[in-house]
Amino acid sequence: MHGELLQLDGESDEEVTEIMIKNVNLPNGETIFYRERSGGDKNVLLVHGNMNSSKHWDVVLENMDPKYKLYAIDQRGFGLSSYRNPIYSIKELADDIDQFTKAIELKDFSIIGWSMGGAVSIQYAADHPEICDKMILLASCSTRGYPLYELDEKGMPDLKRRVETYAQTKSEKAKVITTEQAYATKNRELLRMICDAVIYTKNKPDPERYEEYIDDILTQRNYAEILHALNTFNISQTCNGLVEGTGEAEKINIPTLVLLGDRDLVITRKMNEEILDDIGANAKLLELKDCGHSPLIDDLEQLLHLMSEFLDR
Repeated sequence: MHGELLQLDGESDEEVTEIMIKNVNLPNGETIFYRERSGGDKNVLLVHGNMNSSKHWDVVLENMDPKYKLYAIDQRGFGLSSYRNPIYSIKELADDIDQFTKAIELKDFSIIGWSMGGAVSIQYAADHPEICDKMILLASCSTRGYPLYELDEKGMPDLKRRVETYAQTKSEKAKVITTEQAYATKNRELLRMICDAVIYTKNKPDPERYEEYIDDILTQRNYAEILHALNTFNISQTCNGLVEGTGEAEKINIPTLVLLGDRDLVITRKMNEEILDDIGANAKLLELKDCGHSPLIDDLEQLLHLMSEFLDR
């Protein structure tokens, strides 16, 4: 395990918060990098979404109450982490979380999953119901996945024809080919247009931070694989229109807070209501007022308040 000091932050000489970038080798052959922020005895693991890494948690790492010790992971194929073995399922990413927490001996922690990271957190909590204390799902994909549709003759998603295979996913034009070409050519302006259109629809990161976020987006090496994994993810007790559910969601027995921005253009309320239906009484949905898919940028104060209130309860 290796590490280097990333940043110092504190309100006084007596209270200094350190953020370290570290890495650890997993038994499966992957090298996982992560940010570790010093703090108190409340451990929290942050799991990022698609098209970003632990870097996109930076404002939380910088501003969340120092009583929390924070760990923000770069998942396989994102950020600084390796991508030696391609992934095609959310289950594989959840297994990485399991190997990671064991490798760094992380215990007695809560988990926060954002967007695609929510699906990973859901699968992890279902696989290991005895490990996590609590779970927060921020703008999270459903327990029934996130659909990818074929295009009609007008180039619009055909809601009656779902993409079925990874090969079909790779050839999907609207999302996959366009985005992968942007990655290959390092087309920062196209990536910025995508972010402005669906993520930063209210507030935008400050210019310097935004440039760093674009740099971070360009580290992803598994865009098509992630969309395929989300399209075929289903741990509910019902068919999601493509695959039958595994029923594993009913194993989740920890308190779960589902947070959804009322202006989110990526995740629908229906997707989060599916989470409530599938997990049951342990899950509660709260709406983030005037927030889109990145409440961290739209209203960090509101987000941190609701997360801390839930974790401290």
